[in-house]
Amino acid sequence: MAPFKLAVIGAGPSAFYVASRLLSRVQQPMQIHMYDRLWAPHGLVRYGVAPDHPEVKNCVHKFDEAAADPRFRFFGNVNVGTTPTSPIPHNLHLPIQSLLSNYTHLLYATGCTLPTLHPALPPTPYCIPALDFVHWYTEHPSNPAPPPLDKLSHVTLIGNGNVSLDIARMLLASPADLAKYDIPEAVMAVLMRSTVKHVSIVARRGPLEAAFTVKELRELINLPGASMVPIDPALLTPPPETRLSRQQTRMLALLRQGSVQVPGSTPKSWSLDFFRSPTGLAPVPPSPSSPPTSTSTPTSTSTSTPHLTLALAHTALDPATLRAISTGETSLLPTDLVIPSLGFHADPTASFYDPALGHLRTLAGRIVRPVGATLRNTYASGWAAMGARGVIASTMMDAYSVADTILGDVASMSISNTESGETASTTTSTTTVLEGAEDGQWQLSQAPPEAPPAEIAEGLARGAVTTYADWKAVDAEEVARGAALGKERERMGWEAARAFLAGRRG
Repeated sequence: MAPFKLAVIGAGPSAFYVASRLLSRVQQPMQIHMYDRLWAPHGLVRYGVAPDHPEVKNCVHKFDEAAADPRFRFFGNVNVGTTPTSPIPHNLHLPIQSLLSNYTHLLYATGCTLPTLHPALPPTPYCIPALDFVHWYTEHPSNPAPPPLDKLSHVTLIGNGNVSLDIARMLLASPADLAKYDIPEAVMAVLMRSTVKHVSIVARRGPLEAAFTVKELRELINLPGASMVPIDPALLTPPPETRLSRQQTRMLALLRQGSVQVPGSTPKSWSLDFFRSPTGLAPVPPSPSSPPTSTSTPTSTSTSTPHLTLALAHTALDPATLRAISTGETSLLPTDLVIPSLGFHADPTASFYDPALGHLRTLAGRIVRPVGATLRNTYASGWAAMGARGVIASTMMDAYSVADTILGDVASMSISNTESGETASTTTSTTTVLEGAEDGQWQLSQAPPEAPPAEIAEGLARGAVTTYADWKAVDAEEVARGAALGKERERMGWEAARAFLAGRRG
């Protein structure tokens, strides 16, 4: 077997599934080093999954198995890139060239880390991306500010995917029901002070095009203490010629049934406002006499005057394209906070990013240059390669496919080296300019050193880089602290985790 030392950038599900597949299928000596700018591993499993969905996190047991292999190492709090800038200020910077000179293969599993914004809704104190809200309640190292829930009565979500329903559930559920889950105490304190009474979920298309799953909808419909505003039956009656999928049939049945709680009988409420598209958002001066102007969203439970006016265009489906088009009608929705939840895209500054795709350019898992040639021994998997879509199961299948591609390339290299009379022990050059290299600068090592890059060794020595053993120690401590509070775990942020680890080493 040719020398095989793989650097993986990213430590979410895709990265771990690739590593797991490689480690299980290769018995020969090899190394897999995984890097992430987050100090804790597992990516969206830790920092994206809704706290009241603990069963989704069971995949970490498989990740633990992969990390237990002596051929695997994890290095957290490391930002790999061409520039030292990072959205997380305490990251250690690792130049991409340090990876190229230390590894034979490179995998991007960097995901889609930026929110897709609505052109009519730029971020302001009144309009925060859903990703910021999720990162707040999962204590992401980017450390977004907590939303002022104690000053709000009405929140509007733009987009009707599962993330929107997760946020709606967090806002509408009783804090007492949430307290047992993996929610930091500081977040729980904000939720307990919340004055939110109604959540509007705005979508530019109709019920048949809804992006949320039946499971997520059912959870919201069954939520104690909150009721759904009934939907116009005409919206729930598809055209006669429409052939419904099983998912659509079940979705319509749930929406016709409505919430378990009788509308108007609960302290909180929510609505699905279909066929509406935002066109603008403006603050309005407080005015007790300002009446609500939306006919679809009740505000009778509100105890405060809305601070904003959200302008909405009414839409309909174009029969030919099924895209939302304006009908010419408009309405205004008084609200206090707008949270766009329109998906995610990869970092545009990343190498090999394709703005037309919103993610990295790949072909069968291999990175592709703008001219169309693939880069030898350079790969991408998961959302970094296919965009922000699918669930963990689909991510796993994609990761396994990319791992098989890598294994095939390694086997081909071994055969090629054998036929040319070369072996790992007789290779003398340390690097090779790869096929399709950009300006001759993209080089991976043919005879990499055993150790990680020097920057990592230095970061480990001063406690700026975390290992998987560090994570397992923090993991156990978080669970223990949570048990003392009667909950799943009590999370640590970076400073707390670093102090805890320093105490263990000290």
